[in-house]
This record gives sequence, structure tokens and C-alpha cells, in this order.
Amino acid sequence: MGLTGGCMCGEVRYELKSEPFDCGWCHCRTCQLNSGAPAMVFASVPDGDFAWTKGADKVRSVHSSSFGHREFCGECGTPFLMKVDHQPETVDFSVATLDDPETIAPEFHIFWGSKIGWFNPSDGIPRHDRFRPDTRGLDGSEPPG
Repeated sequence: MGLTGGCMCGEVRYELKSEPFDCGWCHCRTCQLNSGAPAMVFASVPDGDFAWTKGADKVRSVHSSSFGHREFCGECGTPFLMKVDHQPETVDFSVATLDDPETIAPEFHIFWGSKIGWFNPSDGIPRHDRFRPDTRGLDGSEPPG
């Protein structure tokens, strides 16, 4: 695929080795706090298809929920990705960190029920109060307990 990205300070770089899929907005409170924005746009690639090409030693991790953790630049704080226990075969990365973030567009919203009231996207794509009902690795639409 050859899509590349990195952080604000330039210390960390990555490459995607396959085409991203499952691109969507997340409005959960964790994404809001992680990004300092009303929502984040993530997409997925198979776990082995996200590769650090520079500064892997500067990447830090934080346990961000009962079912996953996030990785970010330890120098500037740019949020890169999320790995979740119920989808160990994939990595969800922040689309905004791509060198060309317009390469992939969101196809849905999740955690619409946690949306900040003054943020009202009018894109017309599907909205889900929590996870999408067909989220891989979950039974129904609730996170694992």
C-alpha cells in the first residue's frame, strides 16, 4: 500500500503495508480525552501491516480502557493507534496522522450517544450509539466486560 504517516514533531514515522478498512468516527469519551477533540477518525489494518519506520523507541503506550491500550509519541503526544483485546488481529490507527489523511474517508460514527452536543457533523453516514452491531469480535454492541 505504501501509505505513510507520523507525529507532529517528526520523531516517529510509520508505514501501512495494506489498504486500510473500517474507517469511522469515534465519539467515545476516551477518544475525546485522548485527542483533545470532539471525536477521532480511526481506520484498521492487519496487526502486522502497521510498521514503525522511525522512532519506535519513542512510542509509548497507555492502558486506556478495560479492553485495550493506545500508543502515542512520547515526545510530542501525537496519538497513533489503539489495540483492543477483542480484535487482536487488527490495529486501529488515527487517520489524521497519515501524511495524506484525505486518502481514506469515514464511513460511520460510533459512540454517537457520547457525542458532544455542539459537534454536529452533517455527513449523512450511519450513526451508532455505541459499537456497530457487526463489530468484529463482539457479541452485540457492548464492549467486553
